[in-house]
Amino acid sequence: MPRGTCGALSDANRHAPLQVLIETHGALREVFRIAAHPRIESLSFGLMDFVSAHGGAIPKAAMELPGQFEHPLVVRAKLEIAAAAHAFGKTPSHCVVTEFRDAARLGDAARRAASEFGYTRMWSIHPDQIRPIVDAFAPSADEIAEAAELLLAAQAADWAPIASRDRLHDRASYRYFWTVLERAERTGRAVPIEAKSAFFPVSIG
Repeated sequence: MPRGTCGALSDANRHAPLQVLIETHGALREVFRIAAHPRIESLSFGLMDFVSAHGGAIPKAAMELPGQFEHPLVVRAKLEIAAAAHAFGKTPSHCVVTEFRDAARLGDAARRAASEFGYTRMWSIHPDQIRPIVDAFAPSADEIAEAAELLLAAQAADWAPIASRDRLHDRASYRYFWTVLERAERTGRAVPIEAKSAFFPVSIG
């Protein structure tokens, strides 16, 4: 291989984004320092390795549903990973669910990962898991409608504080509702036409 090509590949490797799997006591202890590294884009939890590394102190049920959302040491690990990821603007990606034939339980697990544990992505281990995960991480139609209504009103007020549905809103809540619209767009949900035109214009050419 030509020397220039080797050099280019080496340089690319030095800047390639990384996804890190946290699956040991040591990695969990250093999770904030790991998340701070500029090449890290996403942090995931290695549930089964983490449980087995405890030498039987955590029961097998903690690798399954609903145990992986209930055992205190596993819950602590998930929360630490999510908190570290958010602290440094990285993506927290939830661990796998091995009950891949049970779409209802998988969907419930994905919703808990998103709403209770702060995860914004989730691993799948089987094609049948993809749709339930996407659906669980997508905002509801009511959430999308509220976000669109509020952001359009805020835009009309030049992003000054406004009252909407008898509540005061400012830039902090605008930021939250913007993430709702982003998730809707990313997961293929219908966004009201006026909001879509205002915030997600289609590029031509």
